[in-house]
Amino acid sequence: MSSPPAPENPHPTGTRPDGDGERSAGYRAVFGVREFRAVFVAHAMSTLGSVVCEIALAVLVYRLTGSPLLSALTFAFGLLPYVLGGTLLSSLADRFPARRVLVVCDLVSAACAAGMLLPGMPVALLLVLRCVIAAVAPVFTGTRASTLGDILGEGDLFVLGRSVIRIVAQSAQLAGFAMGGLLLAVASPRTVLALTVATFLGSAVLLRFGTRRRPARAATGGGTVLGASLSGMRLLLADRRIRALLLLSWVPPMFVVVSEALLTSYADSLMLSPAGLGLLMCGMPIGAITSETLVGSLLGPRGRARLTMPVAVLAMLPALGYAFEPSLGWALVCQILTGCGISYSLGLDQWFIAAVPEELRGRAMTLMTAGLMTAQGLGMTLAGTAAEFFPVHQVILFGGVLGIVCVSAVLRSVRTSARSTVHRAEAPPQPS
Repeated sequence: MSSPPAPENPHPTGTRPDGDGERSAGYRAVFGVREFRAVFVAHAMSTLGSVVCEIALAVLVYRLTGSPLLSALTFAFGLLPYVLGGTLLSSLADRFPARRVLVVCDLVSAACAAGMLLPGMPVALLLVLRCVIAAVAPVFTGTRASTLGDILGEGDLFVLGRSVIRIVAQSAQLAGFAMGGLLLAVASPRTVLALTVATFLGSAVLLRFGTRRRPARAATGGGTVLGASLSGMRLLLADRRIRALLLLSWVPPMFVVVSEALLTSYADSLMLSPAGLGLLMCGMPIGAITSETLVGSLLGPRGRARLTMPVAVLAMLPALGYAFEPSLGWALVCQILTGCGISYSLGLDQWFIAAVPEELRGRAMTLMTAGLMTAQGLGMTLAGTAAEFFPVHQVILFGGVLGIVCVSAVLRSVRTSARSTVHRAEAPPQPS
């Protein structure tokens, strides 16, 4: 296949050396690429809309049923279908032009959100529509991640572009919950859901007219979408290096979310006000945004790669502080430090894009996203279950200890896969 087109500014003048004299592109160079600016704004709009949709739908379902369980299921249904969409539909990211996939995913999400506006819509159908939005989300996310390589190239700009996308997601989480709460104070849930429809439609328009049309990465062939998705997943998981890197993208977040999932219960044990709980909930996003911005701005590719493994382990350590049942201030520090662990993803991204063949890149990114969301959902579920039988602070502590053990095992696999990859690359070609 032909190589992806170079970014508009492949040698930005704003680069600066890191500690090894290696030059880092910097976030300014990323925003210097016109297509990325369109992707950035579209991502901000759709992410904000998704967060507001979750809050508005949860309130709508609760007002219709009075059931806390059904209201909570609106959040659960935002995570559970990820594994289905990410495994069964992942080939869409490679079999069709990326722009078309992105626009169609946005339109499907907008149509589902519009369906939620219909008066008299049964609660069961509301939850089904929520599942559809969640099922197409990993396809959209994986396709967007893979097309960043086309827009920004496969080097430093790609890694920083992925970093910006994560920063937007964390920022939208903070802004979305605040905006959703304010809007629901003055408007009905269905009126707020209309805003979600507008954000998805706005994202579709930006992606359609703000990005170039590029051909599909893989030939459609005669197989089905399901067959191509499953065969692509088998190929990816059969590669030792890719499998190790996928585990590195899934395992640390699974344990990081333990404390976040139990913050409501922990705040109740401290008899904190709702404002105190809200402050604790802001801790991880603040740490993630701060650390990601600093690491992406100050370090080059080599420096970020060196931080990847130690930071993945260090992200588990703040949970050990809960052994002392910290007060609000210290618990907030623990949450901020935990959020700082997200910066390990910058080095992971540059390893992953180098390991995945281009024709499988869309499926790889979709699988990575689906696994990440599933791992986080599993981590939250197990944490909540354990907290039914043990004190909350002990569950968070044990999650940190178990996380250190599991992440250390994954890192050994990553090191081994790196050595085997080098050995294969250095081996002399076999005579035919």
